[in-house]
Amino acid sequence: MNFMRTTIAIAVLSLLSPALPAPGQVPEALLPAPTNVPEALIPAPTNLLAHSLAAKEAKAAWDELQTASHPPPAPAEWQTKEPDEKEQAKFFLPYVLALVDKAKDFYTRFPKDSHAGEARKEEFEMTGMAIARYGATNQQPRLEAEEKALLADPTLSEDDRLSIRQEQVGRAAEAKAAESEAAATAEYEKGARALQKEFPKRPEVLQMLLEVASNSEGDKARILLSEVTNSPAATAEIKEAAAGELKKLERLGKPVEMQFTAVDGRAVDVSKMKGKVVLIDFWATWCPPCVDELPRVKAAYDQFHPKGLEIVGVSLDREKESLTGFVAAHKMEWPEYFDGLEDNKFAVQCGIEGIPAMWLIDKKGNLRDINARSGLSAKVEKLLAE
Repeated sequence: MNFMRTTIAIAVLSLLSPALPAPGQVPEALLPAPTNVPEALIPAPTNLLAHSLAAKEAKAAWDELQTASHPPPAPAEWQTKEPDEKEQAKFFLPYVLALVDKAKDFYTRFPKDSHAGEARKEEFEMTGMAIARYGATNQQPRLEAEEKALLADPTLSEDDRLSIRQEQVGRAAEAKAAESEAAATAEYEKGARALQKEFPKRPEVLQMLLEVASNSEGDKARILLSEVTNSPAATAEIKEAAAGELKKLERLGKPVEMQFTAVDGRAVDVSKMKGKVVLIDFWATWCPPCVDELPRVKAAYDQFHPKGLEIVGVSLDREKESLTGFVAAHKMEWPEYFDGLEDNKFAVQCGIEGIPAMWLIDKKGNLRDINARSGLSAKVEKLLAE
């Protein structure tokens, strides 16, 4: 079971929040994987920070571009001190921007070469990397121009065309995220519908609609899941995922069985919390979106716990020390479940495929909401008033 998939605001736009590397490691996603260039063909020297290619002939220029795609050696001090995002950006961004210009230099000087299209794609991908990972937002106009040029290329493969269009949809949804998660979801669905017309046979578009369904409620979610399941383009995997989402919807209005001993020794039994509104938070310390949600969860707890809100955490962490240290540092007062297993007991039992995920249980002990992240405080207040 893959718990790395997150909900729409992040899953669709994961490019915008890449993980940091371990100390001393060069991030694998920094540059495209280099091709195996025979040593005898490598132009020497290759200046990684130069913005143009030294080679005069197409073949040598292509070899030089591939050599420039090798990540530079990380600073020695990173072996003992993990760099922060600003330090990484300061070091790597000049190399990325140089590679972007080298790629453009290649396809500009050799437009009829068989590798010209690859160079144009490399320019586009690295410009996106400069913006998303290293904060070079001044490159956004360039990215959009590169994107437009690629989409206008009749030789662009359908796979690449779909990938670019998905990125456009993701950016449009991200722009709406400042308004609300609901606005971002609506924008994402709008974009997915447009892609459905452009790529009617591609299962990736159905996967996007499945994401929309997982962030929707009631009849809206059921209609979307039925559409996805019955589509001729649906793969067995997508149908299985849709069935899992439908199964979660079937839980609404029914009791939730969850009993365990928390990491701090407290005995927890959700069935004995009747009279309280209970938030079940499926999360992990390694999940950036989960950590981003913490201030809102704590604010809800501080405001509504005196009025009858309880929170039960279900941690998908693999290391107990990571969980207990985080809980103590952030003064999280509610109990946490931990089993350290890849297939977390309660996550499997509840059909959780992505985190963060939040469920709300009403005072009668019945599950009322499986998408509690959106408008959490208002939903809690409404249930407390019943």
